[in-house]
Amino acid sequence: MAAVADEFGRDLDVDFRTVERLIVAARAQGVQLLALPEACLGGYLLSLDGATELDAGPPALALDGPEIRRLISLAGEMTVVAGYCEAADDTRYNSVVCVSGDGVLGNHRKVHQPLNENASYASGDRFHAFDTPVGRIGMMICYDKAFPESARAVALDGAHIGVCVSAWPGSRTNQAADLAEDRWKRRFDLFDRARALENQMVWLSANQAGSFGSLRFVGSAKVVDPGGDILAETGVLAGMAIAELDVADALETARRSMGHLRDRRPDAYTYAVGAASA
Repeated sequence: MAAVADEFGRDLDVDFRTVERLIVAARAQGVQLLALPEACLGGYLLSLDGATELDAGPPALALDGPEIRRLISLAGEMTVVAGYCEAADDTRYNSVVCVSGDGVLGNHRKVHQPLNENASYASGDRFHAFDTPVGRIGMMICYDKAFPESARAVALDGAHIGVCVSAWPGSRTNQAADLAEDRWKRRFDLFDRARALENQMVWLSANQAGSFGSLRFVGSAKVVDPGGDILAETGVLAGMAIAELDVADALETARRSMGHLRDRRPDAYTYAVGAASA
């Protein structure tokens, strides 16, 4: 399996050339599951300050349209996850699709929207897992992973692999001269490891790299095992994090003695009315 950090912009033809290059490289390495970043088809937003008049935004693509069919053709025998702007019923969503050569396997619309992203996209309203040739997967987009309920929802729906695709930038204030020391990068990495460990699931994290508009992305694509250990990562530069893992064996080993999903006590997870605002 592999997770990508790379640069993508508004030109779909250029984006697809990058996607094809990455798929070819991954195939040569024996990769069966490839995660590409959020908004890799058409690019992300120029900024998160809500100034939509500066840019028309990424092209909105239909789930059953020619661009997704092109992605399906490129995927072939591989399972490929890719972010895009979805057009549905005159509404735009920040979405991620999972495909193989057989067609669309799953689709997720970003639920949690940071800062002013809601000026450009409508919000999704659910998390779910679905079956693929490489196992049962649950997908999230960027800020979704800051909420433990997101990953827990797909884990409880049977996901063995969590795939989170991002356009996660560095901090907007007090920026570190060295992106590797950026505080938002540190949070990005902590969320990846925590979501894998608390759900004892395999975790793929893809992210944009480089810069786009006012945003400087932290890269940091990675594969994390169910114990929260990073098996492969790209650092802050563009690259591909590749790891070989027997998913069923890794989950069985992680959950053998302390099973975080098995040992849950939902009846105890309550709070008094008004306590949350106290």
